[in-house]
Amino acid sequence: MFEESQVFAEPLAKNTYLTGNDHFKSSDGFKEKHFNQYLLNGDNAGSYLEDSCDVIVKLKRILQKTKSPFSGILPNELSSLFKKINLDNPLGSWEYALEELQHLYIKDAVYFHHPKYVAHLNCPLVLPSAIAETIIGCINSSVDTWDQSAGGTLIEQKVLDWTLDKIGLGKEADGIFTSGGTQSNLMAMLLARDWFCHRRHPGHKNQLHGLPADFHKLRIFSSSVSHFSTQKAAAILGLGYNAVVSVPCDDEFRMSVQALEANIKQCLDEGNIPFAIVATAGTTDFGSIDPLPLLADLAEKYSLWLHVDAAYGCGLLVSSRHSHLLQGIDRADSVTVDYHKSFFQPVSCSAFFVKNRQHFSHLTYHAEYLNPLSAEQEGTPNLVNKSIQTTRRFDALKMWLTLRVIGAEQLGQAFDTLLDTAQSAYHLMRQNPCFELAHQPVLSTLVFRFVPKQALSEYAIDHLNASIRKALFREGECVIAGTKINDRQYLKFTFLNPATTVKHLQEIIDSIVTQGNLLLTDLVFSDDSLSNQHQAVY
Repeated sequence: MFEESQVFAEPLAKNTYLTGNDHFKSSDGFKEKHFNQYLLNGDNAGSYLEDSCDVIVKLKRILQKTKSPFSGILPNELSSLFKKINLDNPLGSWEYALEELQHLYIKDAVYFHHPKYVAHLNCPLVLPSAIAETIIGCINSSVDTWDQSAGGTLIEQKVLDWTLDKIGLGKEADGIFTSGGTQSNLMAMLLARDWFCHRRHPGHKNQLHGLPADFHKLRIFSSSVSHFSTQKAAAILGLGYNAVVSVPCDDEFRMSVQALEANIKQCLDEGNIPFAIVATAGTTDFGSIDPLPLLADLAEKYSLWLHVDAAYGCGLLVSSRHSHLLQGIDRADSVTVDYHKSFFQPVSCSAFFVKNRQHFSHLTYHAEYLNPLSAEQEGTPNLVNKSIQTTRRFDALKMWLTLRVIGAEQLGQAFDTLLDTAQSAYHLMRQNPCFELAHQPVLSTLVFRFVPKQALSEYAIDHLNASIRKALFREGECVIAGTKINDRQYLKFTFLNPATTVKHLQEIIDSIVTQGNLLLTDLVFSDDSLSNQHQAVY
């Protein structure tokens, strides 16, 4: 939350933005402009510069005045402001629109740049990427075809090739920018499914003939702590959630190789058809990295597609101290990378990579009006040929400018700082007997729970930790996350801000202890009631 005073030069009269907006037309002499005056072109470049500078100045004040990551507002408190807004009635000026936006969004936004935001996989932005967003929005290229983007196509391909070199997938590899890890993982399972079906049924192409008769027997293997997008992908692809076999993990929350092979053999014995393994390089909760070389061995042994979801752990690609943790990623058939997690980029900025570019043919469709086959034969680089999207933003520019201005070395150093922060938090909390730590960090997450000295049941401890998180979120001074292990409620830190210091860590830890002790004093825990109630967690 930030201090509101003087952020906007002309404060809006109280609640007038809730009246249907006729106020502005009558009292301020609102005169509607011709639509062409709103178009971004050479004629209106002066207005664009003036309005943009005004917004940037106000954003600067907001960032400077941000005192905490959140205001603590509740959904019902904020949603009530929207009920009387009539979007058919424009306000007629930037001043009024921005003032309204202050009330509806800006003052109650969750600010990821704040050092005490340590909840989810959200990062602060580096300046080149934020400036790139302005260029992207202003020129508005669509990078699906060469004739809509020209140099944008080549910039995207260059960033993809740079990333491929870091992964080490080889000369036949290729990639494409995506909206995020969920889309990338969907593409991985799509290509894996169609590659496998074509190999199993020579002459059969899913694109042409649909799924083969035995498709309901197809099975995917992922760890019990992998991202839910694998299940979503299976459902979207017509295989269903039950096609995903959840493989147990070892004590460090890594997929158990022994359990995986046992599950593969069991599937074969039952007449089912294994076709893909989804390994994780940086699980959402624990930052754990599956044993990639051993999983690659099993994938080769059973002729399965190996996909590595490195949406979070991809920052290790530019780390000078920890890149060895990704050993074996070069043996994957496909890889997911989220620059908007570990490279300090705005959402969305992600990519999907495949070891053999020929696999993209499983999703290519040539349309005469857009990407005719003749264009491909002539060598025209139309990126739509390897994407499930058509119209697509020029998100690669954000990474391009970041690399050209800052460079990979500093990005790697910043990511290494996050790992150091997590280790500092781990050692600080080990010294406090009120905390039970679920693991030692591998990347930059730490899962734990508050367990006071008083003898409490497991239900009471669950309720206490859920209540701590909600109380801190309502207070807004720091934002932390929650998760569950074996149905028990835990809390979680996710460090993606290099500006978070040991001092901030201590303040957050102190806030947790303070809230925990207050709740112990104020709340009466009943095992019977707690065991029969679902405790909501934001």
